[in-house]
Amino acid sequence: MAEFVKALSAGDLAPGQATEVNVAGTPVAVFNVGGAFYAINNVCLHRGGPLGQGFVEGQTVTCPWHNWTYDVTTGANVVNAELKVACYATRVEGGQVLVEVG
Repeated sequence: MAEFVKALSAGDLAPGQATEVNVAGTPVAVFNVGGAFYAINNVCLHRGGPLGQGFVEGQTVTCPWHNWTYDVTTGANVVNAELKVACYATRVEGGQVLVEVG
């Protein structure tokens, strides 16, 4: 059964930024888009690049290795929406960003 797990402190991730975390053994990229937090699998579908190290613009992240782009709110590839990385629910409680994995 999936559960929400602490990923990071909300204050540690400024708007427009991304970070990489390991949540219950899953590599996750967490994004702050205008104060809302989103989480997707950290591994780009193209060649496994780290999406949490990507370039964030609005709700889009660009993989730093080969420029594949994803919508961080859905995990869908911007060019081909049929290609998706896993997208995880998030919530903030007590100043902590929680991610649902499992």
